[in-house]
Amino acid sequence: MSPVVAVIAPGAMGAAVGKRLADSGLKVLTALKGRSAETQARAKSAGISDASDEEIARSDFILSILPPGDALSLAQHFVPVLTASNAKPVYVDCNAINPNTVEKVAAAIAPTGSAFVDSGIIGQPPKPGDAGPRFYASGPAAQRFASLRDYGLDIRVLNGAMSAASALKMSYAGITKGTQAIGAAMMLAATRAGNADDLFAELQGSQKEMLAWFKRSLSMMPPKAYRWIAEMQEIAGFVGDDPAAHELYEGAAHFYEAIAVDFESGSKKQTDALLRFLNKGAQ
Repeated sequence: MSPVVAVIAPGAMGAAVGKRLADSGLKVLTALKGRSAETQARAKSAGISDASDEEIARSDFILSILPPGDALSLAQHFVPVLTASNAKPVYVDCNAINPNTVEKVAAAIAPTGSAFVDSGIIGQPPKPGDAGPRFYASGPAAQRFASLRDYGLDIRVLNGAMSAASALKMSYAGITKGTQAIGAAMMLAATRAGNADDLFAELQGSQKEMLAWFKRSLSMMPPKAYRWIAEMQEIAGFVGDDPAAHELYEGAAHFYEAIAVDFESGSKKQTDALLRFLNKGAQ
């Protein structure tokens, strides 16, 4: 029989992953109690069905895909129903958390009798016609999760520690999102200093590939900034043995927090200034 998969929660990534699985013929569940009308509509459009916690606990896989600050609390929320359920789904934490947090989530799930898989997602939400993001997976039950390759997910099993997937995710996101924070901070600083045109011209002349990457990535960053705060804090914990690197990523968390406040407040002063810088070549 085809597996039943629960995806929590149906945000931009979760809904797209759920849709990929549903389009491949699977029954996909989620929890919509208390969620916004927008989230409920997104789930419906993706072919994802609302379900109770007890129904989710009877699924074959639970994919936790949500802001990293909520990863542990979600696992703790499901502990009672997973413990009571005769079915024991594979609990797959797909969030951007560091290995220490992975250990806490795994420890929460362990007494329930459900298998645990650490997974890190790298790439954009799946769209029709593409392969979708890479789900790196680690831990003893990773091969069980890898069976969802048959239903459209690109799952790559890593050797090594149980938290190897999250270590990779932290390293990769530390480079990509850390670089975005540095680039955006300097673009805004140049704007405040009055020499944004000079910086843009120099980047266009000497760093064309970097500028093109910034245009693609930073144009999409402001609506996501609120989710990246906790991710930068997780990365700060990941590099915790290096005090300077820890401080660097705590600073990136503060930067994304400022962008998130600016974007969500409606004033969008910094957001608009950043977008004006990125669009200079189109003017």
